[in-house]
Formats: sequence, C-alpha cells, structure tokens
Amino acid sequence: MECHFSAMIIIRRLITMTTTDSQVNPLNPVLRTPPASPAAAVAHFSASLAFHADVSDVAAALADARETGADPGFVLIDTRSTASWDQGHVPGAVHLPTALIPEQAERLLDKGVPVVTYCWGPGCNGATRAALALARLGFQVKEMLGGFEYWAREGFAYETWEGPARKAADPLTAPVDAEDCGC
Repeated sequence: MECHFSAMIIIRRLITMTTTDSQVNPLNPVLRTPPASPAAAVAHFSASLAFHADVSDVAAALADARETGADPGFVLIDTRSTASWDQGHVPGAVHLPTALIPEQAERLLDKGVPVVTYCWGPGCNGATRAALALARLGFQVKEMLGGFEYWAREGFAYETWEGPARKAADPLTAPVDAEDCGC
C-alpha cells in the first residue's frame, strides 16, 4: 500500500512539473486537463500493469499452462459468495470469498505465488477489496479487470454447479473471428 501511495505522489509531482499553460485548451473537453508528461505516463501505466491483469491475458496464461502441463505462475481467486460461485466461475479458480480471506488465506495460499483476484465484473469492487485484504497479509496480488462478467462475455469456458458452460463471444468485448484482440 505504501508503495502505491509513493508512486502516486511521484506521478502527481511529474504531472505538476511538466504541465504548462500552453497545453491547456479550455474549449476542448479532452485537453482541458492536459496530458501528463511521457515520464509521468510511464510511471502511471507501469504501476497500473503491476496491479491489474485482463481477462484475455489470464485466459491465455491458464490455457498455456493446461496445454504444456506447466504451472501458470499465479493462483486465480474467485472472491464471490458460494451462490455466485455455483452460478459460474473460471475453471481452476480457487473459491475464497473476501470475508474469509483473513482466516483462510494463509492456510490455502502460498505467499511465494502471486494471486489474481476476480469478482462479478467492472461494476463490483469485491476483487479490489479482496486484493487489499491479501496484500495486507503479505501476498503479491493483481486484480483481473472485467471479472467473471467479461470472462463469460469474451467467450471463455466456465463451470457452474450443473457442469461446464460457454457462451459465444460478445462482439463488443472480443473479436469474433480471431484468437485475440491484438492489444
């Protein structure tokens, strides 16, 4: 947590030091607040990638691990309730609701293995709360952006209490005729 605050202070200083009045365009809603300097942008986006992974990257890492028999190098944690887990979850994820992290995380997880948390989706901050709880216990942690919602919307297989399931990819979230978006 202290590292994140330090990074944010440095970023704010870089933005303040590199912003000039000539960059401000009060008539343009995009440039009303000028872009950060390249150095500040590098600091910000590097920090963001240290805290987040997207659904496609998690899916690719898990698929590669399944195909090669290798360890993906992280543990994926579903932080939602049992009812939510039963409704649908990522295959191979560990079910550890946020409320149970303080009493169960150290028994279930290895502090030497990074953890990736997810909850319902972008409208839910459960994965953020779970990531914070895990970080406070000394775990390295990232949050999976998009959560279970985008896992299912991007067409990745999932499991329910009834068995495996999969929906067609939503063309607004994933390419229909390609393996990845090319990001």
